[in-house]
Amino acid sequence: MNKKILIVDDENPTRQLIKKMINSFGLNLDVYTDGENVKTAISAIERIKPDLVILDIQMPDGNGFDVLKAIPDKKFEVIFITAYQEYAIQAIKFSALDYILKPLAIDELKAALLKAIKSLDQKKSNYPFVALDNNVQAHKKKKLILKTLESMFIVDIDNIVRCESDKNYTFFFFAEGKKILVSKTLKEYDMLLSDLSFFRVQQSHLINMNYVDRYDKHEGGCVIMKDGTEIPLSQAKKEQFFKMLETL
Repeated sequence: MNKKILIVDDENPTRQLIKKMINSFGLNLDVYTDGENVKTAISAIERIKPDLVILDIQMPDGNGFDVLKAIPDKKFEVIFITAYQEYAIQAIKFSALDYILKPLAIDELKAALLKAIKSLDQKKSNYPFVALDNNVQAHKKKKLILKTLESMFIVDIDNIVRCESDKNYTFFFFAEGKKILVSKTLKEYDMLLSDLSFFRVQQSHLINMNYVDRYDKHEGGCVIMKDGTEIPLSQAKKEQFFKMLETL
């Protein structure tokens, strides 16, 4: 049976262009273009029961997040499409969901589509949608989705003490003593968390500045975290580190 894809965008030419792109991939997919706003998108999801929703964020009567809130049992994958909006993209990234920037590039659409189709055969978790619902609300503390080989975790970013690189993996250390290993590089989390009081003190260590206990000058300089961990401070990062300390 063919997978069903619903395209939601307030501009019909955009919906038809995306449909044309998808049909060119030859993936045996049934493509629907019924969603032109929040109201019709909700109705189309309930009627069509799609496997994947390609969902625009900004619409005349609300946004894509409103659509998801109205669907209690989300058994579909989602790919967001959006013009650049920092708050929305950050929330999507924290929630381990996928997005493509407008104007859509056909190779990016195909890559996201293949990734989503592959995910459909895996056990579905609502954690990304729970995190997203939280992360789009400015007054709430941000949550991060961490995927391991066997599990998916939804964690409070404020509870992360530090992250440590292990080749292409990253260890997360938490205030309560928990440790999680994920198969992503530290560089990816550096880019994701750097605006939230996280600082990469050297190549292998990303720390939450709110958990810094003190700085010791011995042996070239060392950051002591509140959990007792001692982390060498790169000479090249010292000036930026002390500037960040002053802002806390």
